[in-house]
Amino acid sequence: MSGGVRHEWGKLTHNDVEQIKGDVEMLAGKIEERYGVTKAEARRQIEQWVSKVHAHQMDQSDGDTQAN
Repeated sequence: MSGGVRHEWGKLTHNDVEQIKGDVEMLAGKIEERYGVTKAEARRQIEQWVSKVHAHQMDQSDGDTQAN
């Protein structure tokens, strides 16, 4: 998942991602700090990203089910 975070928010460093360890509030704070957006905007971006990742995972699992 950390690779996905770095792909989505390229300004975050490896150390940033290591510090976050799945903490959404900390991720929002790092996005706010690195990108100069509000915490609310950072949370919105995270929600969008999570929805996108979840939809992609669902698409993959549908494909796995259909292949069987």
